[in-house]
Amino acid sequence: MIEQGPIRPPSEAASLLIRLTRNCPWNKCAFCHTYEGAKFEIRSVAEIKEDILTVKEITERIREDIGVAVENSGMRRDVLNSLYHQGYGPEAVMTVVNWLGRGGKTVFLQDGNSLVMKTPDLVEILEFIKESLPTVGRITSYCRSHTAARKTQREFELLAQAGLSRIHIGMESGHDPLLKFINKGATQADHIEGGRKIKAAGISLCEYVMPGLGGKRWTEEHARDTAATINAINPDFVRLRSLYVVRDTELFRKTEQGEFHPLSDEEILREIRIFIDGLQGIETTVISDHILNLLEEVEGQLPKDKAGMLRVIDRYFSLPLEERQIFRLGRRLGYYRHLDDLRRADTHAALKNWLALHENEEGGDLEQQLSRIMQGFV
Repeated sequence: MIEQGPIRPPSEAASLLIRLTRNCPWNKCAFCHTYEGAKFEIRSVAEIKEDILTVKEITERIREDIGVAVENSGMRRDVLNSLYHQGYGPEAVMTVVNWLGRGGKTVFLQDGNSLVMKTPDLVEILEFIKESLPTVGRITSYCRSHTAARKTQREFELLAQAGLSRIHIGMESGHDPLLKFINKGATQADHIEGGRKIKAAGISLCEYVMPGLGGKRWTEEHARDTAATINAINPDFVRLRSLYVVRDTELFRKTEQGEFHPLSDEEILREIRIFIDGLQGIETTVISDHILNLLEEVEGQLPKDKAGMLRVIDRYFSLPLEERQIFRLGRRLGYYRHLDDLRRADTHAALKNWLALHENEEGGDLEQQLSRIMQGFV
């Protein structure tokens, strides 16, 4: 058996998932319900090593039996059956098969904040991964800013030397009143201190920003202070994750009680424009790789692509209202990824007809329709 947790960053789709901790040690963010009701635990180094050894043993047996690194299409049924008979569970075997089929080069350490472990234990695990799985070239993990701010610079240097390549941090916002409102358990100062330590250690840093999180109350402050925080850190990557208020979260309850007023797609996009316009003096790459983001093509390398990202947003708002509605619908239904997709006449006509039909139905409000579609994304 190889124990694995429920989530990973989208950019780690090809990575082997090694679970160091179970759930999240904070688990109080108002917008999140991933670990609701789950107890946080740190797995023992011995347990984790057993999982790594299982991966090593299955990998070696696969390569012995077929002579080459496995590909998704090249795994024979007799090899799988042989592994099952040796006591390796189907889930463990398929985990390794899929990982090898994607190159077998990257590892992601789960769950929500693996760096909360003691640094000597983390170093031991990282070194054991590199020793046991020699094809691995990149090891990454989630970390909270609060945790990063409390580790020393030397600790991050030791982690980098042991093989930790990249850290993913859910910054969400750099606006302190908002961070308090959503119970993030971190401050702007934590974001900056932790981020700078990671960068100084030579570890790649990816910060996640949540457009829309400020709602109508803090939209401009959220955008501007988050941009200022990013400027102070200069992370390698910023990934945009537009807010959708999920049922059964504290933020949903605040919405129901009138304490939080969510933004529409277009209001979130205006907030993203303020955020990008405020990014200065950094060489960060902005990435928009999630279906919740209305404009996936708002991405690029700063500073050279900043003007281009702003032009994409301005181009969207220059469209007539009906064209914007058609694009929003097409994006949420998965037909559109770029504004140029509006030129596809057959899809455009079908989406226009859909809008006309639903406008005449009871409850045909576009915002309600899109909200129901987006529920399936979170």
